[in-house]
Amino acid sequence: MSTAKASDAKKKKKRRKKESQEHKLHRILLALVIFAVVYALDELGVLAAIFGEPGALYASFALFLVPFIIAGHDVLEKAWNNIRHGKAFDESFLMAVATIGAFAMVFFPDTEPHMAEGAAVMLFYQVGELFQAYAVGKSRKSIAAMMDIAPDYANVEGDGRLEQVDPDEVAVGSVIVVKPGERVPIDGVVTEGASQLDTAALTGESVPRHVEAGAEVVSGCINMTGVLHVRTTKPFGESTVSRILELVENATEKKAKTENFITRFARVYTPAVTGSAVALALIGGLVTGAWPDWILRGLTFLVVSCPCALVISVPLSFFGGIGGASQIGVLVKGSNYLEALSEVDTVVFDKTGTLTNGTFEVVAIHPETGYDEAFVLEHAAYAESFSDHPIAVSVKKAYDKGIDQALVANAAEESGHGVAATVDGHEVLVGNDKLMAAHGLAAHPCDVVGTMLHVAVDGAYAGHIVIADTVKADAAQTIADLHAEGIRRCVMLTGDREEVAADVAKKLGLDEYHAQLLPADKVERVEALLAAEGEKGKLAFVGDGINDAPVLTRADVGIAMGAMGSDAAIEAADIVLMDDKPSNIARAKRVARKTMRIVWENIVFALAVKLVILVLAAFGVANMWLAVFGDVGVAIIAILNAMRAMQVE
Repeated sequence: MSTAKASDAKKKKKRRKKESQEHKLHRILLALVIFAVVYALDELGVLAAIFGEPGALYASFALFLVPFIIAGHDVLEKAWNNIRHGKAFDESFLMAVATIGAFAMVFFPDTEPHMAEGAAVMLFYQVGELFQAYAVGKSRKSIAAMMDIAPDYANVEGDGRLEQVDPDEVAVGSVIVVKPGERVPIDGVVTEGASQLDTAALTGESVPRHVEAGAEVVSGCINMTGVLHVRTTKPFGESTVSRILELVENATEKKAKTENFITRFARVYTPAVTGSAVALALIGGLVTGAWPDWILRGLTFLVVSCPCALVISVPLSFFGGIGGASQIGVLVKGSNYLEALSEVDTVVFDKTGTLTNGTFEVVAIHPETGYDEAFVLEHAAYAESFSDHPIAVSVKKAYDKGIDQALVANAAEESGHGVAATVDGHEVLVGNDKLMAAHGLAAHPCDVVGTMLHVAVDGAYAGHIVIADTVKADAAQTIADLHAEGIRRCVMLTGDREEVAADVAKKLGLDEYHAQLLPADKVERVEALLAAEGEKGKLAFVGDGINDAPVLTRADVGIAMGAMGSDAAIEAADIVLMDDKPSNIARAKRVARKTMRIVWENIVFALAVKLVILVLAAFGVANMWLAVFGDVGVAIIAILNAMRAMQVE
């Protein structure tokens, strides 16, 4: 089967990569052991006792050459290949020149030998590379968990049995079977069965989601309990899982300004310090005549100047930040967006579906004297029983009892203002104040903000029901958290009525709101807010990603939330929140700020330490051992610091 072969090939590739890393670890450990033994023999005078002088010097040269070649043959090979292709100036070149130069000091027998330092530089450089590989592997784990959402197969029923086929081969409209423990391979609608879905890999949410016939399911979720029959609604290539995998795979291509600066800096910096090292050795040697001393200073200068700490730790910090964000179900399309998010000081929200649940609910029932709440709600639910309008659905949901539709007759919509029906022999009207006025009834006003649904029975006003879009449970905390994270303005844009917008803004503590906006008005309003931004400030727009694509694209940072299964959200936004929790916006902002703080800590630390040691090396104070710390030690410290970006608070 083609799927099985592809899976086996993928496993073999992973295994080869792992074996290669293990082999390198074993090689470095072997080199370290040999180095330690040779160093001990040299320092204890064993070599001098056996070979005498200057025999001990050449024996030391030969013996230290063994761990040097074992540990660094790949670095030397890479440096040579780069030179052949005209790309000499990188860390491999600096390491090769500096270490070979240290060994070459054997041609100056009157100076102190430096073979041990030459071997040590290469060894510890490789130890730093291992640390880097470990750090990258660790930061990839959360993203790897995201990558593991890719299904290997889909179950298609045929001839009374299930056949595993490649998800790419499943046509839209086909019914697939998802057994307990399997991932949903393609987006679709449940036609049969009920189960709990684990959506943690997509949303970061640990609470399972219940699904049954009629429910939409998205690829990448794990079916936990029952067998599900799912009718596919998209081809595999357009399913949620494919979009997410594409997003994650491309994330490293979009680099932050800081990351690009470091790359450009290294291109100029490396040849500059190489030239400086050569000039230092030549000028010092010509002026003083002490060639061995000045050549050693130049070599030390080369080792210290290697930009490993910068070129490794800065991208690793961004990578760690992206990986950390993915742990909470936040997908960042590139380090440039993470950097931009850290600079955001204005957050603009769409209201419906972002700060509110986007669904109507009964929030109040006010009966007239002589009636009770149950009477008003029951008659409204019966009159609306044949309607699928969102308002009717919310009334029936609030009633939450079986409706005997045999009791309902003559149900009809009245000129778009409501419905009239005969319920168990009683004439019932349900609708707005215009419907009441048309039948000569006075509709009473209400202080509760929302959509008013008036109810009249047998020509008498019975009361009214208030229906509203409810605010999300964590919306108010989100605004408070964003202000705590340094957000200057939280603004809400909505097409809803002024009084509804004002009520939501007051409840949530928003700084500003704009109501009764058409989609085009939202773009204009965002343009105006962008124009008011300072040079360093940035604006983020948060929407549901379906109706807000133009605004998401126009903002400095477009954030789509509740985007699990939304193609428009994944396509238009720069950052995608996979669940419906606005609180993750503040968490994403926190991750971005922490990442940038770590990036600049590494840049300042690495440059400061290197600058000090470079000056000391130029004056002959720093020896090769201090140079090793200036290069490898600083790199390892920077890498360990970069790994903190993966820890989400």
